[in-house]
Formats: sequence, structure tokens, C-alpha cells
Amino acid sequence: MGTVVDDAAAAEFHAFFERHYAELSRLARLLTGEPDAADDLAADALLALWHRWDRVRAADHPVAYARGVVANLARTRVRTAVRERRRVALFWSQREERTEDPDVAGVVDVQEALRRLPFRKRACVVLRHAFDLSEKDTALALGVSVGTVKSQTSKAVAELQRLLGTQAVPKRVHAAIARSGGAAGRNR
Repeated sequence: MGTVVDDAAAAEFHAFFERHYAELSRLARLLTGEPDAADDLAADALLALWHRWDRVRAADHPVAYARGVVANLARTRVRTAVRERRRVALFWSQREERTEDPDVAGVVDVQEALRRLPFRKRACVVLRHAFDLSEKDTALALGVSVGTVKSQTSKAVAELQRLLGTQAVPKRVHAAIARSGGAAGRNR
């Protein structure tokens, strides 16, 4: 009796696949902008659906569920691609910034102040001021909204000003990162 249910489920899934694969592939292509990856994402989504087919077929809107799986896979792919592009860009765009008389104490102060910030605030201020990323690029890199980047950066700068006792925080952050061996991430 279990075989009949499995055969019925397989036939139902096959029909679902035939009806919706092209649509899911098109959705993936539009979400990622990568025609070559769209078929793979649609196939990965359908594989995930097959593993949960008993729950998917019982859902009120199985196609909506499938679209959500494609959207999540596409989001992950885009985030991964953005992170990889950032890493490559940072690696290849490293400028050797040498300072005749480095302010070692200043670098240590800024690094210590940055360590005292919560991760998201630290990440926002470093990406915005040390790597000169736009608010949008910072938001993409961190997977948050532009509004979050704006508020976290503003709060971080205010906290750094309090900790460092200076109004020139963005310049000091940029200079400290440059003096400590280039862009953050080179030594990590």
C-alpha cells in the first residue's frame, strides 16, 4: 500500500514539476540576473520540494511555497556573490598606503574603540568609512536595510566620538585601518 502512495506522490510531483519548472526558472533568472544559474536554482528548489513533498502538496498554495523556496535560494546566491565580489575587489584594489610617521597610538586607540562596539555597528562604520562603501553596498554586504545601515553607522560614530574624544572619527577609522596593514580583512 505504501508503494501506491509513493507512486501517486511521484506522479503528482512530476506533474507539478512539468507545470511549474519553467516559471520557477524564470523567477530565479529575474531575481539573480544570472540566466545560467536560473535552471540550477529552480532544480535545487524542486529537489527541496520533493524532499518535503508530503507537506508541500498538503499546503494551501504549493506554487507559492515553491516560489518562496526559489526566492530564498536566489537571495542566498546573490548575497554569496556580493560577498565574493567584495572580497575580490578588496584583494585587487589594495593600495599600499605608507605613512612616514605612523600614529601607532592612534591606531591602537581606534582599534580598541572599534572592538568595544557591537558587531553590527562596528561592521557598518568599518564598511562605510574604512572601505568607503555606499550605504546601499554596506546594506547588501550585511544583509540589512539601508535604514539600518544609516542608524547603526550614526550610533557607532557617536559612540566612537565619545570613546575617542574627537569629532574626526571617520577620518581616524580610515587612517587607522590603512596604517594597520591596509584594508580590514587583508590580515584575516
